Amino acid sequence: MKKIRVLTGVTPSGVPHLGNYVGAIRPAIAASQNPDVESFLFLSDYHALIKCHEPERVHESTKAVAATWLACGLDPERTTFYRQSDVPEVMELNWILTCNTAKGLMNRAHAYKAAVQDNVEKGQADQDHGIEMGLFCYPVLMSADILMFNADKVPVGRDQIQHLEMARDIAARFNHRFGTLFTLPEVQIDDNVETLVGLDGRKMSKSYGNTIPLFDSDKKIQKAVNKIVTNLKQPGEAKAPDESPLFDIYKAFSTPDETAEFTHMLAEGLAWGEAKKLLAAKINAELSPKREHFEALMANPALIEDILQAGAAKARRQAQPLLAAVREAVGIRRLS
Repeated sequence: MKKIRVLTGVTPSGVPHLGNYVGAIRPAIAASQNPDVESFLFLSDYHALIKCHEPERVHESTKAVAATWLACGLDPERTTFYRQSDVPEVMELNWILTCNTAKGLMNRAHAYKAAVQDNVEKGQADQDHGIEMGLFCYPVLMSADILMFNADKVPVGRDQIQHLEMARDIAARFNHRFGTLFTLPEVQIDDNVETLVGLDGRKMSKSYGNTIPLFDSDKKIQKAVNKIVTNLKQPGEAKAPDESPLFDIYKAFSTPDETAEFTHMLAEGLAWGEAKKLLAAKINAELSPKREHFEALMANPALIEDILQAGAAKARRQAQPLLAAVREAVGIRRLS
């Protein structure tokens, strides 16, 4: 039976936080271990250039994100794990797809429309003021990332569904013009994947400043957990799970039985301070071994590089035959 090919891209933007781990890293690694799945995971460093023009930040973030996934259990033997910029076939396909993509389709992209709307609201005479082509063409590069490996499924958040629909439109347009070479990828939304709440009860996000760093020391994790908002109920007073984000974070690191016991303890009057100690202990128990692995990898970037290069070689073996077929289809071929 043919394996389902699943492709995931991760943009390097600093060391991931606890929300990234629970909502993306942990479930993706678990899914990659399915024997019926052929897993591709790449670091989208060219995408990082859209928002970040700081070379050292891009470089260091790439190293940190690669080390994070490896430390959290990603097996490069089971997963084709590579850096986008190490697979030049993607960028060549990006241009070929750009030449076959309607500008009107890009005009409808949510990120571009939001940037234009922001300019309109600010009274800019030029609605495209400050908008660079990286932002405008982002969906085409994302399509190249996906179509280069004929991914069957692409796990994304709901805010990325439009980009998958665009990838399908671009693939269908190409297939209609030149013959069927591309699989139409399907969106994979896992409603069971958790969206972790932050210290203030909103979604955990760097933009809200409410995150818990993934690989801080035990003491720093405890310090971060101590900032989780609670109410003024005293020790001995019954507390309900919905009275603090603390419960949802605890649940993400516990078995159903442990969560039930924690719920009972809160109802029996467990002090918030003690509850926070229990939560920090839970987080540290799961992450401490991964933290040690992460620190070892960060201290040995040559090892990370070797893993990424090996992954790129695997990826290119998949990409080169398809790109050759695409080039032949569009007329870029040897003279004879």
